[in-house]
Amino acid sequence: MILLSADALRADHLSCYGYHRDTSPVLDEFAEESVRFTNAYSASSHTREAVPALLTGEFPDVAVGADYRLATETVASTFAEAGYATGGFHSNPYVSRAYGFDRGFDEFDDDLHLGRHKLVALAQRALDKLRNRHYARAAEINDRALSWLDSLGDEPFFLWNHYMDTHGPYEPPGEYATLYRESEVSDRDAQSLYRRAIREPESITPDERDLLVNLYDAEIRYNDEKIGEFLDALRERGLLERSLVVVTADHGDAFGEHGYYEHPRYLHDETTHVPLFVRPPGGADGETVSTPASTLDVAATFEQLLGRDVGAGRASLLDRNETDRTVFLQARGEDDHADVRRYAAKTREGSCYCERDRESGAVEFGDSGRDLRSDLEAHVDRRVRAENGEGGPEGEAETEEIERRLSALGYKE
Repeated sequence: MILLSADALRADHLSCYGYHRDTSPVLDEFAEESVRFTNAYSASSHTREAVPALLTGEFPDVAVGADYRLATETVASTFAEAGYATGGFHSNPYVSRAYGFDRGFDEFDDDLHLGRHKLVALAQRALDKLRNRHYARAAEINDRALSWLDSLGDEPFFLWNHYMDTHGPYEPPGEYATLYRESEVSDRDAQSLYRRAIREPESITPDERDLLVNLYDAEIRYNDEKIGEFLDALRERGLLERSLVVVTADHGDAFGEHGYYEHPRYLHDETTHVPLFVRPPGGADGETVSTPASTLDVAATFEQLLGRDVGAGRASLLDRNETDRTVFLQARGEDDHADVRRYAAKTREGSCYCERDRESGAVEFGDSGRDLRSDLEAHVDRRVRAENGEGGPEGEAETEEIERRLSALGYKE
């Protein structure tokens, strides 16, 4: 069982989802032997809520506590209980062991934990700081994951790789730096532009927006190639044909469509419409499914394969039908809007959005059809009753490293 997720990868920038650039030749080919969901949505718009939902199959208000520590079991625990080896490989500090995301994993490489080889790890961190590198590239994630797979023998496994390359600041490596532009942009300039787009979106000119998109698309092409290399490595080991492979993203990224950049706590399509491919063992015939799907369905799919009950309101991606469906999304506000909760309902025909003020209890809805608003009202009522928990990350050394990386990724000034 293999789950490959990319950070901040929006569906409409992949060529197999209709994009005008050839950004995803590998995933285009992968789609021909998979089932591709054309209307898949993340349960949230940012990693701290989206990844917990992806790994647990629960809405974020259940999956994590008020401090974003993991508050329920992930599919890794489910697989471990069933006798599977479990491995997770990524470098996003928001879903590190500091927040409990190593739970259920036999091997959990979050690029933060010093582990047994502390001198080597400390030296690598010092080098990363000099290079201003803030995450592990896809090639590194692949190498670590394959090394773990090669150590397993014939035992069944669950593997999760999470790739950060499509997350800003967009700094495509090597030849990819000029893939969609004639001249190269320095990493410093790319980082500066990305941070300004987040803090002062109104200052971004059309040319600067185009530059951000060009760099983002180049990162997509790089990440696509590395996913292809990983799939080839699985095929060479005889694992691809024996595995269920799911490829998706935790959320998308915005480029000023609604007045903001990156992926703040809003639920518009540019931050929530994600690619979703499911390749069963032996492959599929390139079917496309337009029925709305949720990243919550990924965990339900894995659980169904283990003979577990997927629960009410959840759907396995292997049980496909062409009836319409409403999927729901949520995001917490932050900073001055910490008491705001945002919700959305999405169908093939449209979307409905609302905001709830936790302090006053007031709920404000955007324009939508009466039926969809009624669905969202009922959903919000259920979520209000589901709010939970407190807690906090532990460990001074890891907390310091997390703060550094979050700053580099544009989350902190």
